[in-house]
Amino acid sequence: MMTQPITRTTLSLPTILLAATDRAVKQGKAKSRNELITQAIQHELEALQRAEIDAELAEMAQDPDYQTEVLRMDAEFSSASWEAFELGESQE
Repeated sequence: MMTQPITRTTLSLPTILLAATDRAVKQGKAKSRNELITQAIQHELEALQRAEIDAELAEMAQDPDYQTEVLRMDAEFSSASWEAFELGESQE
């Protein structure tokens, strides 16, 4: 696996947060402060991305054009869905 380029930076953290970070490192939950902070930032960015996707999906659910398209697709596939259901029932 190729290593990613690294940029050194400085952070100002609340003392209590830094102490908790050091405890976690001392307990073996991360190899270093840097690793733990990097993991925390990555986790937060992933959560923000999931929240953006959820917001977009919620917006789509309110979009009348999208709802019309979903209903059209559902109607097109309803007979195929029923046939698949019947096949599944007959195999049990």
